[in-house]
Amino acid sequence: MLLILLIILLCFTFVIVIGAPYLPTFKDQQTLALNMLDLKKGQAVLDIGSGDGRFLRAAAKKGIVAYGIEANPILVLISYFVTWRYRKLVHIKWGNMWQTKWPEVQGVYAFLHTRFMQKLDTKLVSEYSKNGKHILLASYAFTVPNKKPIKELGALFLYKY
Repeated sequence: MLLILLIILLCFTFVIVIGAPYLPTFKDQQTLALNMLDLKKGQAVLDIGSGDGRFLRAAAKKGIVAYGIEANPILVLISYFVTWRYRKLVHIKWGNMWQTKWPEVQGVYAFLHTRFMQKLDTKLVSEYSKNGKHILLASYAFTVPNKKPIKELGALFLYKY
């Protein structure tokens, strides 16, 4: 029993090194972020550090193809369970978001700690600047250093890349 608790504790604490601790995005913020991104049915969004899949499910309910990358294997399993109904629209990858190639999307959602926001900016530029298309980033609670948001709504910041 102690070993199981230790494994669970490790799954939830090691991700702090690569992103942020698990803090779910509340339903109101999910709705606001999706509204800010203004994605249409059939378009795609990426939730980096997708946690328990709440945002992915909310996007899929609107007909948006939702990709999630999550480092915590327990949360990946929970995500598969809560998004099962939308499995044709939801794609979840277990891994390190910084070392994974990101899918082609029109929007990205992030709820990362401020110390990772510059790294996020660099990753967004490296992943999406090549294709000549613009993507939108909705960031909850934290701003991208040296970049002005095109829209702010409460604790949500929208950026165009």
